[in-house]
Amino acid sequence: MFRLSLVPLVVLGALLMTAAGGLPPVGDPESPAATHVSPRYISRGPEETGATNLVTGVLADYRSYDTLGETAVICAAGLACWLILGARWREDGGAQ
Repeated sequence: MFRLSLVPLVVLGALLMTAAGGLPPVGDPESPAATHVSPRYISRGPEETGATNLVTGVLADYRSYDTLGETAVICAAGLACWLILGARWREDGGAQ
């Protein structure tokens, strides 16, 4: 049974290693993100967002729905942990 469960893990690892081989090196100035996205954020960010801080402008305006989704996931995970730990604490004889 252990060997059978190892097969998908090895296949997934090989797939991820193959996909990672196609990524540009870290810090490559010729990567698509550095040649297309970053220059636009730097040149037009302050006037489009009104934010003086570039990072705040990107997170709050350009990627606001993505940031909202990440925040919702973190809040849901925190709530789930709180509910699970609270239920376990009550089962162990804690105050209700």
